[in-house]
Amino acid sequence: MTFQFAPLPRRQRHRTLPSEASTPLRSPRRDTSTRHTSLLDARQAFSSARSYQNRQARHATTAASSAPETSDHQPPPFSERHEKAARSIDTEDLTSGLADKPIHVDEGSRQVDWARSFHGLSSEAFSKEASQTLLAPIELDDIEVKPDGIVYLPEIKYRRILNKAFGPGAWGLAPRGETIVTAKAVTREYALVALGRLVSVARGEQDYFSPDGIPTAAEGCKSNALMRCCKDIGIASELWDPRFIRKFMAQHARETWVEHIVTKRKKKIWMRKDDQIKYPFKETKAFSQ
Repeated sequence: MTFQFAPLPRRQRHRTLPSEASTPLRSPRRDTSTRHTSLLDARQAFSSARSYQNRQARHATTAASSAPETSDHQPPPFSERHEKAARSIDTEDLTSGLADKPIHVDEGSRQVDWARSFHGLSSEAFSKEASQTLLAPIELDDIEVKPDGIVYLPEIKYRRILNKAFGPGAWGLAPRGETIVTAKAVTREYALVALGRLVSVARGEQDYFSPDGIPTAAEGCKSNALMRCCKDIGIASELWDPRFIRKFMAQHARETWVEHIVTKRKKKIWMRKDDQIKYPFKETKAFSQ
């Protein structure tokens, strides 16, 4: 007796998919809610910034079109104005003057505008007495010698000669322009007026070493202009004569070595023979060989 067995049914494999999967046979999805929210926030922020810029541009265009047009010239940008102001602090204060321009007299006024006029220049000679005072030889005791060997007459001596020749109040210095202050010096043009007419025009100058010394330098500039104007009327003309200078230096001046008492530095200076060396210097010998 033969037994036949029926074949057993074949076992089938079943995959267990996660419940959150949307389709079978695929890997599960990641949660993208956080990433999606970040993208939305960035897109919204970008849109808001772009909208703000557009509104600002429209507002500026509207304001420019509605403003009254007073001039075709538009002001420079802020950066250019800032740079120009910075440059003005460094240079304009040194070269544009001290805002002391001379007052100009009206054309119809009887007063002479000495800032521009040449009234009375070379119209006639001075009187004989005034000419003798102006052309008189200077006293040798009045001549001073600078340490560098330059001879000069103190400015007060020029004023005394002018007062003696014309009388106090009969002469004066009239500024012909504004005071100019450079990085190291002060300069201004002056006119010498005597007896109601122009005599000479010259520009004075004076060095200074700090801003605190500008007022003193301005006064020295005036005295320097007076000295130069006096050349044209013969006062102390000897000091511009090379032969007189050489003769005076040989007879009344000497060159010597001096030493600074504190720093011990030596240098060679010129001085009058009848003058004495003053503190902080003392006379010494030359450098040893």
